[in-house]
Amino acid sequence: MGGGGNMTKIEQKIKVPLSKPPFKLSELKKAIPPHCFQRSLVRSFSYVVRDITLVFVLGYIAANYIYVLPSPYYYLAWPIYWFVLGSAFTGIWVLAHECGHHGFSNYQWIDDTVGFILYTSICVPYFSWKRTHHRHHSITGSLEYDEVYVPRLKSELRWFSKYFNNLPGRIIAFTTTLTVGWPSYMAINASGRPYDRFASHYNPYSPMYNDSERLLIYLSDVGLISIIYIWYRIAMVKGLAWVVCMYVAPLQIMSILVVVLTYLNHTHALVPHYDSSEWDWLRGTLATVDRDFGILTNVFHNVTDTHVLHHLFTTIPHYHAMEATKAIKPILGDYYNFDSTPVYKAIWKNINECIYVEKNEETFDRGVFWYKNKL
Repeated sequence: MGGGGNMTKIEQKIKVPLSKPPFKLSELKKAIPPHCFQRSLVRSFSYVVRDITLVFVLGYIAANYIYVLPSPYYYLAWPIYWFVLGSAFTGIWVLAHECGHHGFSNYQWIDDTVGFILYTSICVPYFSWKRTHHRHHSITGSLEYDEVYVPRLKSELRWFSKYFNNLPGRIIAFTTTLTVGWPSYMAINASGRPYDRFASHYNPYSPMYNDSERLLIYLSDVGLISIIYIWYRIAMVKGLAWVVCMYVAPLQIMSILVVVLTYLNHTHALVPHYDSSEWDWLRGTLATVDRDFGILTNVFHNVTDTHVLHHLFTTIPHYHAMEATKAIKPILGDYYNFDSTPVYKAIWKNINECIYVEKNEETFDRGVFWYKNKL
């Protein structure tokens, strides 16, 4: 996944510029063609139809053909099916995410209805995550208040961190993040912003939510209980192994891919985090990185290579995001971060370089923090 070749743009920079951006959000907005802000209900639905059709076609093939394949093709076909369907599920995840940002249509109720149905179908609590994700967008890059991928200071590392500061340890740690990162973030706020008490996306009375939001959290939970019950009834007829092969394993692949794409869009050794003395919305928003996921970029509706734009203008639909990104890049200049390092290499670089954050010599008297790896 991802392209290779020459040194990427972000690698040519010493670091993201320390000075505050010389441009305003309004200047960026003026540079974007007006039609990029227009949302087409028909066009948006066409991508839903595309992804759902792909899911059903893959499911039909698996249910009717993979089961009758002779060995060893039987054992080779399942992992391929899991990865392809998991990728399709991730595409659906991205479309539901767009609904949560009101980037699907001009009608909020349609966006919430479609987003709720899509997310529920892949076991994601729509309204619960929508609320915390909006806060992430409002405070991105803040060392103190961002909702997710909040790096630790060196002084905050746990006692056992030094034992994982080696090749096997880092592989074990990141493998754990890949496999349980997304569900554990949903369930226990793992890698999320610390709260004064237990926080969970499934708990309507979690400190993540206020009184006006609790009913929608209940609704998200009801949706999840409903889809789990449906699959339970299917398992009673088809068997647990059938449900695991057809649905649960691809869902696990989706969870892994969601971790990979969000992790790479928000983690880079040359991109800073800020404390409250330095943070402002525009600087924090620009502390994100566009990435090239190769053929999967299209499957994921360009969420990976237009992420900087997405943080600037959340309601621009994905099918206009590439054009809008090209329009603002000349203004962003060195404040635009793109890394075309192949995905597997980028992951390896990150898990070796991005262990904790601290100030460096250049920012010792300022609230700007960079990733480090020396323990």
